[in-house]
Order: sequence, then structure tokens, then C-alpha cells
Amino acid sequence: MPEIRKDPVFGRWVIIASERSLRPNQFREVAGKNAYHCPFCPGNEAETPPSIYTLSAENGEGAKAQRNKGTKARKGKNANWRLRVVRNKYPALQPEGDTINRVEGIYDRMDGMGFHEVVIETPVHSRQMEDMEVSGIADILKTYILRVNEIKKDHRIKYVMVFKNHGASAGASISHSHSQIIAMPMTPIRVVQEITGSENYRRDRGSCVFCDIVREEAGSKKRVLEENENFLALTPYASRFSFELWILPKKHLSHFENADAALMPDLAGIIKGVLGKLKRSLAGPSYNLIVHTMPVQDPEVGHYHWHIEIMPKMSMVAGFEWGTGFYINTVSPEDAAKILNTGKKYKF
Repeated sequence: MPEIRKDPVFGRWVIIASERSLRPNQFREVAGKNAYHCPFCPGNEAETPPSIYTLSAENGEGAKAQRNKGTKARKGKNANWRLRVVRNKYPALQPEGDTINRVEGIYDRMDGMGFHEVVIETPVHSRQMEDMEVSGIADILKTYILRVNEIKKDHRIKYVMVFKNHGASAGASISHSHSQIIAMPMTPIRVVQEITGSENYRRDRGSCVFCDIVREEAGSKKRVLEENENFLALTPYASRFSFELWILPKKHLSHFENADAALMPDLAGIIKGVLGKLKRSLAGPSYNLIVHTMPVQDPEVGHYHWHIEIMPKMSMVAGFEWGTGFYINTVSPEDAAKILNTGKKYKF
């Protein structure tokens, strides 16, 4: 059973999940031996926990599994699904347990209670998100909304994080396109800090900082990457990382799970556009994609605005960053926007 421990200095919680070290890692396989067996490919469904949620293949015909290097999915095997959600076989948190705080001297701990799910985004091993049709990406986003709304019915859950690790340096252990949902019994300290910052901005200026960012960026166009009627993608003014990207809805809404599913094709088009630009200019970098949203048991608020952040892994976070909380970005957001919008190849 995982355990959650509280740091007495910072007040942040740390998950101790030793079983996570047992999960398979495709990227550790010896190059050239073609030994990796992908548990997410069609025909290997028994190698994952049972499906929690499934989208059936259109017209009853599954996408043909590709016999690519690095997977042993049976040649010619057809999937009867186009998306699956399963419990993580090696979870960071588990629904068993309770949220009782246990005190040991100066320390606090509790059971590692929560939910950890994997969204297997496609049956095709080689198809990454930027390669998918807009409708396929929209299906993934709608699935996120459905799962968050289902999970938050358990009132022990305070925060649900939806994220995607793409590539080895971004923390992925399997290359087959997937994302994850982790639900936890407390709100992470970074989320608390972000919400507090937005509360302070509204108190001082009387408006939502994210709504103001949308208006400012849509007006100046200096850092805009993609835009449609409902969403705006940009390189943020104080980017922490080179080619960091944000996607914001134009209409104020604090909770991602309350977003209108009918708008997801618009969001999917923006995501496909920015990931395609990253692939063209940065040769397909590893990246983290994270949905930022309010705690699920909280009411709608006027000071916070859900959004998506995408961080390409262009460099390592080093001693200065860890020691100070400052970030050193070697590519200005204005230059990043120009490079990505022109399709220019960035020289590392």
C-alpha cells in the first residue's frame, strides 16, 4: 500500500510508492534486441487491469495493430476499441485505505489513498497525439472530463490531475501513446500556490489573471501560436522553460471537468496544431502536458481559470533552479513563438 507523508518544513505531501519501481520500462531495453512487449497494443488486453471505460472502434472495426519495432502485438490483429481506460497496474495511489492523519512524533502520514488510471489513447502503437485526427484527440479530452466527474463522486478525493508524459526524458516508460489520471485526497502545494496567486491578483486588480492574459495576448499577437473562437495557445510571457506552451479557454471557467464537451474538437485542433509545431521545429521532443484546474470539491470561482500547460524537455532543471525556485530560460517566449510559427528548425 502506498503511503503519503508530509514534509514538516514546506507542508508539501510526498507519495512513497515502492511498487512503482517494478513497472516495466521500454526505454531500458537493450537497443537492437527488439525485446519489448507492449501491454497497450491490441491482443495484449489481458496484460492490463480490466477496462474501466472503453470507446468501441467505429463500425465494429478496430484499427489494425502495427507490427512496429519494439512491440510484439500480433500481426494483423484488429482491435475492437479505439480508446481504453484502465487502472494503473503499478499505482502511485490506491482506492483502498482511508484519509486518517496519523501522527508520529513531529511527522504526519496517511494511507496512499486515491485513484491512478491510464488512458490508452489509440490501438496503434506508433500513432502519437500529434498524428491523430482531431476527432480522436477530442475523444481523449471528453474521456478526461467523464473520468474526472466520475472520480470526484468519491468525496475523499480533493484534487484530480490529468497529465501526459511523452518520451523517456519526460518520464514515460512506454512509448505507446497514453496519458494518466491521478486523484488524491489533498490539493498539491503547487496548485495551492497558483490559486493563491490568482486570488491575490483578483483582489488587487478586480479581474481574473488568466482572462487578462487571454485579452493581452490575443491583442498583441506577439506570443500567440494557435487561436480559434474558443481557445488560445501561446508562449507565456514569463516562460520557465524554452518553448513552454499554454492553452487557455477564452471563456472563464475554473473547473476543467465542467467544460462543455461540445467544445473539445476546438481544443483538440489547438493541441494538434501546437504539438505539430513542436515536432516540426524541435524534432519531436519529449514533453509533459498537464491540465491545471481547481480542486474538484470546490465551487466555481471567479479568480481561477483552468488551462493546459505543455513543457518540452529541452534542458535539465539544475542546481540553481532547485536551490532558488528561479528558472533560467535560454529561448525567449517571443523567439519561441517566431520559430514555432515559421516552422524553422531550432538548432540545439
